[in-house]
This record gives sequence, structure tokens and C-alpha cells, in this order.
Amino acid sequence: MKSLLTAAVSLFILAGVVVAAEGLKSGPQPGETLAGPFHPLNINGDKAGEKNCLYCSNGSAPVAMIFAREPNENLTSLIKKIDACTEKNGDCKMGSFVVFCSDSKDLEKDLKTLATDAKLKKTVLSIDNPAGPEGYNVAKDADVTVVLYVNRKAVSNFTFKKGEMKEKDVEKILEAVPTILPKAGK
Repeated sequence: MKSLLTAAVSLFILAGVVVAAEGLKSGPQPGETLAGPFHPLNINGDKAGEKNCLYCSNGSAPVAMIFAREPNENLTSLIKKIDACTEKNGDCKMGSFVVFCSDSKDLEKDLKTLATDAKLKKTVLSIDNPAGPEGYNVAKDADVTVVLYVNRKAVSNFTFKKGEMKEKDVEKILEAVPTILPKAGK
């Protein structure tokens, strides 16, 4: 009986470790289909100043979708590198956009400055409500959520609490981009 109890306690502890190792979940998870259209205010790009559906604009193309709370140095680094990657993969119509989930009064002005200073060519910056678009399950505790998707299905998800995302994480995200791109020679 004692060994059965020990085994049960060990299994319970192991299950707790697995759950803890998974960390914070935010946004569509790998294998999930995206929730569908939503219309954030676009700050730059073809529809700047308008509420436009970035999900719709990108269709079934490969996309880097980022949900963020506020601009910061590591996020800006990620945005610049994703923008360069999007431009490089224009032949497969790769898209990228950042949805800032916030009601900050200064955010629109700050994002216009960010788009200009970062010289963004392809990545659209946008603003939605603090909860994020309906059905996308953006966690309140998530400062940055990156979802790489193709055919409107999530392939990768990277989620960070405030201050957690570092330059090494930016590189891991960029290393995952080829998983959404068409294979060479197809």
C-alpha cells in the first residue's frame, strides 16, 4: 500500500512539473485554427488610420502574428527582424503584423514613431482592446505572444511575461520562421 501511495504522489508531483514547465499559454496554440477576422486600428501600411482585418488581408499565406502590451527594446528588435524576414520572403507572400492590446492614450503616436524609426516596410503595427481580439485568448499576463501560422493554423507559439523576452528568444523565434514557409523545390 505504501508503494502505491508513493507512486501516486510521485505521479502527482511529476504532473505538476509538466504543467509548470509549459508556462503561460496565450494566443492560438500549435495545431489550432485561428479564431477568424478581427479589425484593429492599423497604424502603418496600406490601411493606416483605418480599422482593417489583418487576418483577412493575409489569407492563407505564412504569417508572423504578434500580440504585445507595449513597445520595448527587445520587442522592437523582434519587429525589425520579422519585418526584414517578411520582406525577404515576399515571393511566398509572407505577412507580419503586431497587435498592441492596450488602451493607452499615447500608444498611437508612439507606434507611428516606432514604424518610422524602425523603417518598417512590411510589418503592420495595430491597436486593439486590452483583452485582445475575441477568440484569440491573449492572456492578461502575457506581455508578448508570437504566433507563426500558415493556412490560418498555428504552427508555433512563443509567449513571454513582462521582461522575460530576451535577444536569445528573438533568435529562437526567427529560427522557427522556416516552419511556416513553403519548402524549396515544391
